[in-house]
Amino acid sequence: MSGFLETYGVKEARREAILKRIALAVILALVVGSVLYFQFRDYREKKQIQTFLQLLEKHDYKAAYALWGCTEENPCRDYSFEKFMEDWGPQSGHAAVGKVEVARTHSCEEGIIQTLKFGDEEVWLYVDRRDHTLAYSPWPICNPHIPKGSLRR
Repeated sequence: MSGFLETYGVKEARREAILKRIALAVILALVVGSVLYFQFRDYREKKQIQTFLQLLEKHDYKAAYALWGCTEENPCRDYSFEKFMEDWGPQSGHAAVGKVEVARTHSCEEGIIQTLKFGDEEVWLYVDRRDHTLAYSPWPICNPHIPKGSLRR
């Protein structure tokens, strides 16, 4: 009779240990997944601004202008290549791209707003999540009162 009672509760204890391990693994996966999501959710948009700054540093202004969704053949209605060169060309206040500092980044529903500091001046750039085009942001932070798609050209 003593052999029968020796295994009493062993299956339940093993099942309980397996369930605890599964629950711990699920919680750990959720925590790691959340951290990775918040770390990399704006990666492509931030990379687009880095690409823009690299193109400006190489003086490839036509390629940098194309990141705004504009070309010389098909310029943006309200942002001609000449105006772009005034803003970002070698004679502009933003010519020292190597000294630019990324002050902060705001993740919005439809894109990101990144604040670039050129000395004392701040420039707010917006990157659309859908097509990764750049634009000037009218605000330094996300504004929930903007109708969807209104920042598009």
